[in-house]
Amino acid sequence: MRKFIKNISPFNNRTDMPAAMLVIKKLLAFILCFAAGTLLGNAVVIGAMIVGGKKFLQGETFTESTMELLGLYAMAGMIAASVLYWKIIEKRNLSEMGVTGHIGGLFVGALIGTVLLFVCVSAIMLTGSISFEGLSQDINTSMLLLMLGGYIIQSAAEEFLCRGLVLCSLKDRVPMPVAIAANTFVFTFNHWGNFIGSEPEYIFSGLLCLIIISCIFSFLTLKTKSIWTACGLHSMWNFCLSCILGLALSGEGASAALIDMKSVGKNLLNGGKYGIEASLVTGMVLAAASVLLWFSYKKDNKERQV
Repeated sequence: MRKFIKNISPFNNRTDMPAAMLVIKKLLAFILCFAAGTLLGNAVVIGAMIVGGKKFLQGETFTESTMELLGLYAMAGMIAASVLYWKIIEKRNLSEMGVTGHIGGLFVGALIGTVLLFVCVSAIMLTGSISFEGLSQDINTSMLLLMLGGYIIQSAAEEFLCRGLVLCSLKDRVPMPVAIAANTFVFTFNHWGNFIGSEPEYIFSGLLCLIIISCIFSFLTLKTKSIWTACGLHSMWNFCLSCILGLALSGEGASAALIDMKSVGKNLLNGGKYGIEASLVTGMVLAAASVLLWFSYKKDNKERQV
């Protein structure tokens, strides 16, 4: 038992163990970095409230939009925790984590995310389950730019933890499907709280979409040997869905948005209260994209082996 605990401990960089134990070890490393990053982020938020003269112990906080922004930027703590873990505990180069110099992948991913979201929303609109209400009358450009920065950090935090810390550390040591399944598990686990209060059918469709989009992030990371493209796709999807289109993001209400769009009714075509990320239409579009990326990745691998 002592040997087992020592092997799966996330506080050492041992990898000479069965695949199942290694997966458990990396899942524990994820929990460690997630917890440490959350503590760092909360410390930043509390510090900001103290500096801003808020008596947070008495429930006094900033406005809802400001607290939302602080929450997004505070997720930089998870990026810091995962990087420190990789360098200090894993003792590996950041390039092995997918943190490469090919930062241009961010823009490629942003373009892919914008196109994917446009296709999903357009397809749902054709069913009549989403309506376009026009442009918002009161557009706060500064808030939009701040939210963009926040979503870039929030999305990068999830990618550093899921694709960087879990996928990149497992992909060369366990069968690829196992590595993809492990990082998909922690990704969906990270969003599970958003399903509280949802009906069973939306939980099922939402989890299905989460699994598929996680596979897309994984295939992009494997294909490009970098996490930046996945970061770009992730951040632009979140930002455009919430701040440009004004639709629910993972069950959360939209922020100040550029366009006013509304769900018409509550059904599996628009994802109900959870939003289009629980839509069967979205699931089909993402599934098609996932299959194309997988075959592209496999084709690249075959060409390298020839």
